[in-house]
Amino acid sequence: MMNLDLEELSAWHGTGGDRSSVLDRVSIALASGALGAVLGPSGSGKTTLLRTIAGLHRDASGVIRLGGHRLDGLPPERRQVGLVPQDGALFPHLTVAENIDFGLPRTERRGRRTADMLALLGLTPFAKRLPHELSGGQAQRVAVARALAPAPRLVLLDEPFSALDATLRAEVADGVRAALDETRTTALLVTHDQGEALSVATQLVVLAEGRVRQTGIPSEVYAMPADLWTGRFIGDANVLDGESDGAVTLTPLGALPHDLGVPGPVSVLVRPEQLRLTATAHTSARVGASGLARLTRYFGHDGLTEIALDSGEVVLARLGPDAFPAPGARVAVTVDGAVRVFPRHHQSYPPER
Repeated sequence: MMNLDLEELSAWHGTGGDRSSVLDRVSIALASGALGAVLGPSGSGKTTLLRTIAGLHRDASGVIRLGGHRLDGLPPERRQVGLVPQDGALFPHLTVAENIDFGLPRTERRGRRTADMLALLGLTPFAKRLPHELSGGQAQRVAVARALAPAPRLVLLDEPFSALDATLRAEVADGVRAALDETRTTALLVTHDQGEALSVATQLVVLAEGRVRQTGIPSEVYAMPADLWTGRFIGDANVLDGESDGAVTLTPLGALPHDLGVPGPVSVLVRPEQLRLTATAHTSARVGASGLARLTRYFGHDGLTEIALDSGEVVLARLGPDAFPAPGARVAVTVDGAVRVFPRHHQSYPPER
């Protein structure tokens, strides 16, 4: 069992008076065989976290355990950790097969293991090609194959798909996840791409300013953010002021039930896909709110429509391509499903994404 456990991991950059904190008591538990994704804005410490686990960043404190054994006192070459850097870092003068061979002991090179890795990542037809003869997606798969070849106990991936276009990114990510599943390798991926983190990972870690804001399965983190910062950072969100009696909050979208249990001023997080629109000629007492449709941002599979509520707030509704109201159309707005409510004094905002 190759569980990864980080306990109170801190790290610093710089020396003397210029020394600054990058990671602040980070604790993460990643199950054996899981694919964890660390998601956070630029400068949150994601890459430093990977480098510290790999032993490449040594100005750190805390405990790193893999399979119950401590790594934090070991040099990088003894940690049995594979690292896939952002640019792949292939050797330009070596073929695909030779790049994969490179991480293996000399006695195992050009043997069954290399052939297995080529087949696993769909690279067998490209075994004799040089890196400049590969597409971006093929090159990243070679980097993953090279990291997996020595059968590491853990693989770390530093934004490995960021240089690929959207369609290729999803295809390569699916292939890499399948390879990790096939080899039952525990892996930790860092990314600033929310769609990638939500769709690929089995466990999500939200990191900001060097601290863990929340960890859990992606669907839970999205649906039940631990705080307003996380709710605003992950996905699109409508955040409205409200006044709660402990069970129901009065908002510009009407009276919304919740389970916060604390009366007083609150911030209410409503996802755009929770809003339901119906055409209306006037405000009705039976609906939560009404307003005018404004512009729609079209994404193909769906879109986000701005609604200017009669109360003055502007909210976003996620709609299918056949449901967009015409600009200027009057609509009634209701909320479907549970909303998240936070005491207003806990409000905080994420850095720009």
